[in-house]
Amino acid sequence: QVQLVESGGGLVQAGGSLRLSCVASGRTFRSSAMGWFRQAPGKEREFVASIGWSGDTTYYADSVKGRFTISRIIAKNTVYLQMNSLKPEDTAVYVCNAEGDYPQGGGGYWGQGTQVTVSS
Repeated sequence: QVQLVESGGGLVQAGGSLRLSCVASGRTFRSSAMGWFRQAPGKEREFVASIGWSGDTTYYADSVKGRFTISRIIAKNTVYLQMNSLKPEDTAVYVCNAEGDYPQGGGGYWGQGTQVTVSS
């Protein structure tokens, strides 16, 4: 059993920054690829960013390239999403995922999400 718990969401003005964290727990959890997805009201879930097992390989959606950075500390079972230069279009629930086939889809483990709201 694996649980993913996100934190760090909130309300920020356009141009501001937030850093999201996702902590994985579970006695059988092994380091794996992890990713972030987001879902805005009335929209389907979309891929945001992912990071490989070693932390070396990263992928980003075109909409966030140059603004968001994904990283991880394997020993802490934690992945981060640093979000800079936020835009109102970034408003969504951000959800952490583990063991997915990124960017095509997520794996079997999902967090409950953290709300990010960017005002104009």
